[in-house]
Amino acid sequence: MRVQFLLNVLLTIVWVFLTGVFSAYNFWAGFILSYLVLWLISDNEKSKKYFVIVPRILGFVFYFIFQLIKANIQVASDVILPKIRLEPGIIRYPLDAKTDLEITMLANVITLTPGSFSLDISDDRKALYIHAMHIDTKEKFIHGIKNGYEKRILKILR
Repeated sequence: MRVQFLLNVLLTIVWVFLTGVFSAYNFWAGFILSYLVLWLISDNEKSKKYFVIVPRILGFVFYFIFQLIKANIQVASDVILPKIRLEPGIIRYPLDAKTDLEITMLANVITLTPGSFSLDISDDRKALYIHAMHIDTKEKFIHGIKNGYEKRILKILR
């Protein structure tokens, strides 16, 4: 997978130099073009994994940015508006993530999102304790993380 990524970056750099346009737009256009070329010429199963993971990573990044913007707007409206709509609480979140990397990524993404904070992990590593400013219902909160962040992280790392 590293070989495909490095080849993708190398072809992107070649594209940028051949076109002579040094801009972020041209870099991404070259990256996408070289990604498609590499995908078309790949022939073994080992190299196919790269072509599955890259779209998942990009999907996760866009999902995270969307959630980040949404949470920032919600927290900003709580600060600006005189009516307090906070429903804070601590949730025991059951984990599907098993490895240290999966749990760490999930905990960090939750903490990076305004209005939520990862507090601790249980001793048996089957639950994550999360503090959140807005909890409508426990089930809805857990469902949001389970089908949002955790599902996407596990698709990338497994």
